[in-house]
Amino acid sequence: MADEKNVVKEITPQAEDFSRWYIETITKADLMDYTPVRGCIVFKPDGFELWERIQEAMNKRFKETGHRNAYFPMLIPESFFQKEKEHVEGFNPELPWVTEAGGEPLEEKLALRPTSETIIGHMYSQWIQSYRDLPILINQWANVFRWEKRTMPFLRTSEFLWQEGHTAHATEAEAREETLRMLDIYAEVVEQELAIPVVKGQKTPSERFAGAVDTYSIESMMKDGKAVQTGTSHYLGQKFAKGFDIKYLDRDNQFKHVYTTSWGSSTRLIGSMIMVHGDDRGLALPPRMAPIQVIMIPVGPMKLREKVMEAFDPLYDTLKQADIRVKADLREETPGWKFNEWEMRGVPVRLEIGPRDVENGQVVLARRDTGEKLTVAIDGVVETITNLLSEIQHNMLQTARAFLAANSHLDIATLAELKSHIAKVEAEKGLAGWVLAGWCGDDACEAKVKEETKFTSRNIPFDPPAVKHTCITCGQEAKHTVWFGRAY
Repeated sequence: MADEKNVVKEITPQAEDFSRWYIETITKADLMDYTPVRGCIVFKPDGFELWERIQEAMNKRFKETGHRNAYFPMLIPESFFQKEKEHVEGFNPELPWVTEAGGEPLEEKLALRPTSETIIGHMYSQWIQSYRDLPILINQWANVFRWEKRTMPFLRTSEFLWQEGHTAHATEAEAREETLRMLDIYAEVVEQELAIPVVKGQKTPSERFAGAVDTYSIESMMKDGKAVQTGTSHYLGQKFAKGFDIKYLDRDNQFKHVYTTSWGSSTRLIGSMIMVHGDDRGLALPPRMAPIQVIMIPVGPMKLREKVMEAFDPLYDTLKQADIRVKADLREETPGWKFNEWEMRGVPVRLEIGPRDVENGQVVLARRDTGEKLTVAIDGVVETITNLLSEIQHNMLQTARAFLAANSHLDIATLAELKSHIAKVEAEKGLAGWVLAGWCGDDACEAKVKEETKFTSRNIPFDPPAVKHTCITCGQEAKHTVWFGRAY
């Protein structure tokens, strides 16, 4: 039995070292591998399929709201970044540059895109002539580059995959409506498909996207109490429109600048899903995202295996035909080894069938989320499993919501109280979580919180669980109620 449990024993417990747990889990689950280029990873098939499922969920919603996919070049001329000063200042430290091609120096440096507002702004200036050309609603799935100093697979890498939407509108009202519509779509996908609860809100000016008028985000809490920004949507106003001269002839025969938006989510959603749901046994994947929803394992002595397979094979075909993502594990390893292997890989449901089960016309189902075992009749097993997958999906979201609530602190009013809270949980090896606090609106007060605690503002929530009246730093009247927390 010791050998059967090696898969799990080799994973560091979350409470001991969460980062090490994460790296060991994604490596042993065969989701990714490292490459010779610093900060870059290979998405192995199981890892990339998670991204494909996110793509499917988002594409469906994007297209339902009138957006279409396109693709723009990866290489962006240096001069484009000079047209929106805040934008270049925000991204310049992270930009990798191409300075030579074919053995010859380039006349102008080309950046590997960190994001595409500039190149898309240039193209929109060519495409938009009249109010009849608006709105433009385009999304692209692409890779982007940000030369990160500290990296973590899926969450923060030098090259990563994402989608970025870019839209142009005739009016401010239309653009602002679009910005919040896309934030709602992100929230829906992340909660309904990935079973990750989110907090929607507006970023403070210091956390705003470089070049945006307003930035909105969804924030999610990981099992170590830290935050991940799981999606952002930006109202860009006319900043990029003026920088790239994106104008249209209106009905009143006047040339006017458009109003633009951009919005994005990335493969950090994969890392977030792992960190929200995983446990000391490894991955725990929500059924809607799992590459394999049901793993079928025959059990019992090998001399009776032929009898088991007479029931096993038709059952496998039945589940396949019902569009349940099922896999059969017929390897020679012991059932116990297989149980641990597939639990570590996060498969939502395990189906066991042995000689006695065949005689009784039943199978045994094991839930990855709760560990509960159920004995159910083979007749009607498709309906049973379909309902069980829905129940697991719902339960994983509710469990994550309960964790978020339990680690969200509403009773910390001052910076001294926050520092005391952090010292206490660190001494007890607990979680600092998030803190809801008042903020006067002064950048210096926000910066002081970060300097003294490493807590940053996550967002100004649209629907806070309480309203704070005094600033956590200076004690003056609060203009905003803000979530603060440590973040990836």
